[in-house]
Amino acid sequence: MGSFYEATINVLIGFGIGLASQCLVFPLVGIEVSLATNLEVAAYFTAISIIRSYVIRRWFNQRLHRAAQRMAGRV
Repeated sequence: MGSFYEATINVLIGFGIGLASQCLVFPLVGIEVSLATNLEVAAYFTAISIIRSYVIRRWFNQRLHRAAQRMAGRV
């Protein structure tokens, strides 16, 4: 459960930071969008981030598992 809470808090913080940065940066580069559009863009980026984090975590866990198996076989 701890990992679930950590992941949820991480995603919520990332969403907030992403939304705030869009609201600040978009107008600086000439992109004018509504709050609803900013929320939608932030939601897409958040979903992409969740998928990216999951894939990277699974890849590293797989590598660690293989390394542990190799070490156990050498003992």
